Amino acid sequence: MTLAPLASPLLVLLPGMDGTARLFQRFDAALRAQSAIETQAIAYPAAPLDYAALEAFVRERLPRDRPFVLLAESFSGPLGAALRAHPPPGMRALILCCSFVRNPRPLLAPLRHLLEFVPFGTLPGFALRQALLAPYATPQLQDELAAALAQVPPSVLRQRMRAVLAIAEKDASPSFARGSLPVLYLRARHDRLVPPANALQILRQAPGTQLIAIDAPHMLLQAAPQAAAVAVAAFIAGLSAAQESA
Repeated sequence: MTLAPLASPLLVLLPGMDGTARLFQRFDAALRAQSAIETQAIAYPAAPLDYAALEAFVRERLPRDRPFVLLAESFSGPLGAALRAHPPPGMRALILCCSFVRNPRPLLAPLRHLLEFVPFGTLPGFALRQALLAPYATPQLQDELAAALAQVPPSVLRQRMRAVLAIAEKDASPSFARGSLPVLYLRARHDRLVPPANALQILRQAPGTQLIAIDAPHMLLQAAPQAAAVAVAAFIAGLSAAQESA
């Protein structure tokens, strides 16, 4: 089957730790308001799956009849990296948003076995706001975050956190570096979870990566959807222009 040109782009969205894809609504609306880019969000099953199982789940649901750009938010970065390393036929580029390809906090890796004692289902709202939304938290954003997390069993959140902490640089980085597809990295200037050095690592592993910093917390797409939409639309337009001149 012949693939359509990237002039009719599709943006496939992979969600953050919640895995529900419910938190893309603000970004999706902002993107549609200023471009012809369509989106397809892939929600993860509410089951304690590791990255390998989630990669297989995502690959089965990717478009097969048209080209697409993949956006991996936060937790989904390693999945985006794996797909870039061995891309399906229609994948044209990767966008990483406040994300990573290996454990962004390696000093915490030895503590992953203690996650069994973390009460994921009863974490206080203040702690989540500080980690994910501060200093851009609003009552509406907090409610949206709480509603999404309420859909995910604590055992699933625990497994996803364990998967993040278990990713070693020697396992993930070489595979990502072998990929050749263009990369855009969206970095939040006020990200309290993924340190700025992570973006520099991405730039070293994928030369030519476009880096855009936005005034936002870790939940960049939710707190700054318009700025994110502008950056993503420009990146995809650049891909289309390069394709037409090739």
